[in-house]
Amino acid sequence: MIARTWRGWTAPEDADAYVDYLNETGIPAYRSTPGNRGAWILRRTVDDRVEFVTLSFWDSMAAVRAFAGEEPDRAVFYPEDDRFLVERELTVHHFELFE
Repeated sequence: MIARTWRGWTAPEDADAYVDYLNETGIPAYRSTPGNRGAWILRRTVDDRVEFVTLSFWDSMAAVRAFAGEEPDRAVFYPEDDRFLVERELTVHHFELFE
């Protein structure tokens, strides 16, 4: 199994709206892709920004590619991300999951 993480940051006043936006865009896209085992949003306030981590689990890198395309290490963004994000990672991290 593969774990996929991505990080981005918003201003505190945009944090709740960004959660709503993620729940309308990225999270359903993760969850509706065959081979996805679940997707979650992690959030914490650090100084004057709010950090977000999306965490998803996948059956394989082939399943990740079905979601992310042929460059699976490149982050996937949605049209309104620019409105919310003050900083973002352009790449994601993949980890093998061991039980």
